[in-house]
Amino acid sequence: MHILKIIHGYPPEYNAGSEVYSQSICDELKKRHKVSVFTRTENQYLPDFHLQPSHAEGLDFYRINMARERDGYNHQKVNETLAELLNEIQPDVAHIGHLNHLSTGLVAELKRQDIPIAFTLHDFWLMCPRGQFLQINFGNKDFHQLCSGQEDQKCASHCYNRFFSGLPEQEAEDLRYWTNWISKRMQCTRSLTKLVDLFIAPSKHLLNRFVRDFTLPKERITYLDYGFPTHYLQPVIPTKKGTFTFGYIGTHIPSKGIDLLINAFAEVQEKAKLLVFGRNLAKNTSVLKDMANKSQNPIHFCGEYINQNLAKVVFSEVDCIVVPSIWTENSPLVIHEAQACGIPVITADVGGMAEYVQHKTNGLLFKHRDQNSLTEQLQYAARHPAEMKTMGKRGYLYSADGTVPDIAQHCLALEKIFIDLINQTQNA
Repeated sequence: MHILKIIHGYPPEYNAGSEVYSQSICDELKKRHKVSVFTRTENQYLPDFHLQPSHAEGLDFYRINMARERDGYNHQKVNETLAELLNEIQPDVAHIGHLNHLSTGLVAELKRQDIPIAFTLHDFWLMCPRGQFLQINFGNKDFHQLCSGQEDQKCASHCYNRFFSGLPEQEAEDLRYWTNWISKRMQCTRSLTKLVDLFIAPSKHLLNRFVRDFTLPKERITYLDYGFPTHYLQPVIPTKKGTFTFGYIGTHIPSKGIDLLINAFAEVQEKAKLLVFGRNLAKNTSVLKDMANKSQNPIHFCGEYINQNLAKVVFSEVDCIVVPSIWTENSPLVIHEAQACGIPVITADVGGMAEYVQHKTNGLLFKHRDQNSLTEQLQYAARHPAEMKTMGKRGYLYSADGTVPDIAQHCLALEKIFIDLINQTQNA
């Protein structure tokens, strides 16, 4: 097959979960198939929508420049660029991972050229303009509050009021404008769901949410957890001695709850330390370091890591990984990666986080967004290192031996989905 992967970012330029997963499947699929990647770059010195073709590591890349795009959702120039590319490279099937920073119109272009479409859902972006059901609440002290569900006017007043003029006499007009903007945006994302042949959800939590709240037909969505390159994710031999060590892996942004973790850790009475891994995000990281200085127990910022070195550089240095996200995560890669290496996980009791961690079986759960509850679980872990080690050995809940889904088997499942979609399209 010739597989076209569409994703809004690709390593090493972008290293969040959906991007890392995309790299993993592309590296596996290219062993048996031709794989092309349509993705974005952000180069302030090139024109908007400039397309940069390249070839690297057995993959053909087509990076479109979206350096100044933020909240747009259907860019005609991006659609036209893909249409021309499809005529040139003629893929057999498309696998979409995310359309944010690209264009929802790409789906219609694929459909117009009779290319079957599989779409892996990584968050709530199709049903929530911000992707995480996490409100901005500009100008309100209750920022980053969870949202109970999408409503056009609520989206405008709670998340897009940061684009209002700020003039009280124009507030009503601004509200009407952005409510209408949200309405059209949601009409667009809802309409594209009718064009996608099959959606793939890496957690049952995400699947159920799309069926229940977005009225996605059950027959058009299937559950398939992520696959992982287990050749470099193996049980580790700890190199540290003595002090119980917690680890955080991820981006330094509010939705990941890193500030919640730092504040909770500062209240831990047991002797412990916290290692924070992830790319330095300038001011964000600087603020977090200032917060960390208030902790009596040491907090070390260890910088970015190469995914292939996770076991050696990260997991061998920690006794436990903490996933403190303040939104209801889908199926966090870091949870699976830790489990593959025999490391227990402390995470919140909601969403895809609780789906993959069972309390006192392969980790610990705390009440979502509750700092005191997280402190309690951190203290429990530090007081019971032997018990935590046993939990780490349990690993993944949904296999008898605790092993996480292997990327090779995962890609075989994807290939079957692709072949079935190709056959359905040809027989239609």
